[in-house]
Amino acid sequence: MLTLDKFEEASEKVKEVTLETKLIYSDFLSEQTGNKVYLKPENMQFTGAYKVRGAYYKISTLSQEERDRGLITASAGNHAQGVAYAAKCYGAKAVIVMPTTTPLIKVNRTKSYGAEVVLHGDVYDEACAYALELAEKEGYTFIHPFDDVTVATGQGTIAMEIFKELPLVEYILVPIGGGGLATGVSTLAKLLNPKIKVIGVEPAGANCMQESFKNGKVTTLPGVNTIADGTAVKTPGTEIFPYIQKNLDDIITVEDDELIGAFLDMVENHKMVVENSGLLTVAALKHLKVKDKRVVSILSGGNMDVITMSSVVQQGLIFRDRIFTVSVLLPDKPGELSKVADTIAREQGNVIKLEHNQFVNTNRNAAVELRITLESFGTSHKEQILKALEKKGYKPRIVRTNL
Repeated sequence: MLTLDKFEEASEKVKEVTLETKLIYSDFLSEQTGNKVYLKPENMQFTGAYKVRGAYYKISTLSQEERDRGLITASAGNHAQGVAYAAKCYGAKAVIVMPTTTPLIKVNRTKSYGAEVVLHGDVYDEACAYALELAEKEGYTFIHPFDDVTVATGQGTIAMEIFKELPLVEYILVPIGGGGLATGVSTLAKLLNPKIKVIGVEPAGANCMQESFKNGKVTTLPGVNTIADGTAVKTPGTEIFPYIQKNLDDIITVEDDELIGAFLDMVENHKMVVENSGLLTVAALKHLKVKDKRVVSILSGGNMDVITMSSVVQQGLIFRDRIFTVSVLLPDKPGELSKVADTIAREQGNVIKLEHNQFVNTNRNAAVELRITLESFGTSHKEQILKALEKKGYKPRIVRTNL
């Protein structure tokens, strides 16, 4: 059972390995949503995510014999690092099975804590099945990343910290992959204040808990498709599902495009890198149908590799019309390019790239194509630049940006 005594015990235990992640009040998100929004920045933990809480508390409850056999788990990355780090603290061997799609930064950091990493399967569920096989074969002690009441107790310590800082919190938004974090947070939150609302957030392309909620039983998705790799789970936990049913008030799903926008918001307004799964609760703020409430969004992790980060930033700028490419046709004669450039400059557009195609028409005097990739302040500024080009007699055509 998840009891208040166990949560208090876990809260004291995890202090041995966690950093203090104090709530951050977000003026930007509060203004955007009409609520008083606070961020719980677990992306600032030593291992880059909250997962060290559950892993460390679970390992602390094991017998010496269980630790001596070696520990094994499966994870898309953050639980892997949590187990690897916690195992190192206890001097235990750790074997981590990770999906082959796991970002390199998570693989390398897991190895840096001394763990043996095995890459297997395309998604978490396949990696987990293989980890269970290895546990049976080699005699390792298996530590489930979410379907374990003790692990969930450790994750729930986040709620204890939230209440100590913000006793009058009214809403807590929590990311859901398999459901361990949501189980711990929602159960402890309801023990401390039965009137509080705890909302789970899933990627639309991996909404296994939402489907399970609808069906009243644990449901397996046929597949998952999301950029939020840390929450790309097909089957939620069966052991913890009853706690979720009892204590979670609702589940919101968000699209990948919303996560991309949320990443830009966090970088530009809070100077923080938050991974896609950790951004679920930020993207979900706009879906809340309440106003003037004290809301805490749990940022579950910040382990994003640089290549993914670069792609997310680029796509985010494109989605928000901060970068766009326009095609114009103009006569192939001296001075035409400068006229276009002057028109753009007068509207404060910033040219990033130019492509000049002389072979768009057999009659070069009639027309050559100029493709201009521009930086703007947003949609209204983009429209302002296009209208200026039209006014000068050009017929600008937006084309797909390919930086």
